[in-house]
Amino acid sequence: MSTYNKTPFFPIAGNACCGWENIIEELRLKIKNSDSGRYVLVVECYQGVHHAELLSAFGNLNPELFINSEEAFYANEKIQEITYPDVTDDPIFGFITRLDYIDLLEKAKVEKLREKIESATGLVVVYGHAAAVICEEYDCLVYADMARWEIQLRQRKHEVNNIGLQNADEEPNIQYKRGFFVDWRICDRLKQQLFEKADYWLDTNKKNEPKMIQAQTLLDGLTAISKSPFRVVPYFDPGPWGGQWMKEVIGLDKSKSNYAWSFDGVPEENSLLFEVDGQIFEIPSINLVFYKTTALLGEPVESRFGKEFPIRFDFLDTMDGGNLSLQVHPTTQFIREKFGMNYTQDESYYMMDAKPDATVLLGLKTGCDSEEMIAELKKAQEEGTVFDAEKYVNVFPAKKHDHFLIPNGTIHCSGINSMVLEISATPYIFTFKLYDWGRMGLNGKPRAINIARGEKVINWGTDTAYCLENLVDQVQEVANGDGWREERTGLHKTQFIETRRHWFTKSVLHQTGDSVNVLNLVEGAEAIIESPTNKFEPFVVHYAETFIIPAAVGEYTIRPYGESEGKQCATLKAYVRHKS
Repeated sequence: MSTYNKTPFFPIAGNACCGWENIIEELRLKIKNSDSGRYVLVVECYQGVHHAELLSAFGNLNPELFINSEEAFYANEKIQEITYPDVTDDPIFGFITRLDYIDLLEKAKVEKLREKIESATGLVVVYGHAAAVICEEYDCLVYADMARWEIQLRQRKHEVNNIGLQNADEEPNIQYKRGFFVDWRICDRLKQQLFEKADYWLDTNKKNEPKMIQAQTLLDGLTAISKSPFRVVPYFDPGPWGGQWMKEVIGLDKSKSNYAWSFDGVPEENSLLFEVDGQIFEIPSINLVFYKTTALLGEPVESRFGKEFPIRFDFLDTMDGGNLSLQVHPTTQFIREKFGMNYTQDESYYMMDAKPDATVLLGLKTGCDSEEMIAELKKAQEEGTVFDAEKYVNVFPAKKHDHFLIPNGTIHCSGINSMVLEISATPYIFTFKLYDWGRMGLNGKPRAINIARGEKVINWGTDTAYCLENLVDQVQEVANGDGWREERTGLHKTQFIETRRHWFTKSVLHQTGDSVNVLNLVEGAEAIIESPTNKFEPFVVHYAETFIIPAAVGEYTIRPYGESEGKQCATLKAYVRHKS
């Protein structure tokens, strides 16, 4: 039976209001206790909420004036025009927007709504996206937040619109792209301004099961978690190449055809669960990055990356599945110029498990003819011919605990019968697929191939000798002690992430070293993380679980626990190298 915890939560003190009836009654009492003849309630919404549900609920307050913020937005066509430079016609890629809500609002409409609010008496409710921009002075602010994974699930079911549009019927990948490059950036910029201004935080991730806590409870929880080990909420998704390992080891639904990805350690995408008053309250884990940046990331990391979590851990399961697409990631210069990202997707493959025939395709064979290879890739794409990848790309055998380093510009893919812990920088959608083995996506359509972009970023110097000397299992022992040893496993000198593997049968002392630490228990059933000075409660992790240690923790120990006591365990740790 799997011990992997799919719903990790962090307990915090406070009260939770559950169900619309109780939430509305809580707000009625707050309004009733006000001495003012006019009371303004603002309900600010993240993209992806079910507006019909929320509009109905807040309408039960029976306000004298109810304003839906969509009245202030430009028409659909104008929104499309304003956002086009960032959304583009590309099916996958856009440009990180510099727009704010104010750019999507029609000035005359905003002024008219503000006049109505100013002249109103009694209860005024201002609801929707940019509600806190339209109405900057209010008596109470409720923030309706949304987890990004839930947004994606709703997009797949065509339940939600992008901001300012009526486009629920649009293809989910197009909605996601607009969310990634435009909507979520705009929402996040406003959200960061509202942490200290909100009165309540609202969780509507489960339809018709809302939960509300005081905003101060949320902030206290974020402060507490920034000083302790924690886990984010993993999610799992099938894919055309997906495998069977996670079903068994993690305990997933065996009726599903496969699971390709697991995102466990991606605060940009994952959620945090707080246990409040016996209730589970869900928020996007990016909130922690925004609110407690220095404590979480460390001052040097914050200085370098700002309010972004730069390390990502995820799983790629090809056990009894198929090869990943042959792919390459853009250079830093390319991703900055073309997509507005400040850093690129350097990554690595750590082999959690592998069958005897497992392989990794990595780098180019010595003597590879670049023009011939690109011509063959284009022919395969245009005419449906088979691309002979092994003619041009190195194929290295892969066994459990091997580590393959993949700097940007390096052609790569995991082969069949591997379970990969992918450790990478966070810009996770910037993959240029060069060849997809002639298969369809799960939607029955070909997946997007980007040879035109890919050929511009391929590092043709990553030949066989280079890969063997620099990228294939570069393990060096760097320290040892009573019952433990530490190994450096990478990453490459051009990458900003450092990885260290610790083998241990006894307690190992770690230091965060002014950087957030991200770890996975890659060997052993259980381990426990403890503070030598009792700064945080002991934290237990299980095999294959990713966990995060905030920079503010400083010193911590890890030792075998439970059924692993007296046995050898191993963790793989990633952190940001500091510039010398």
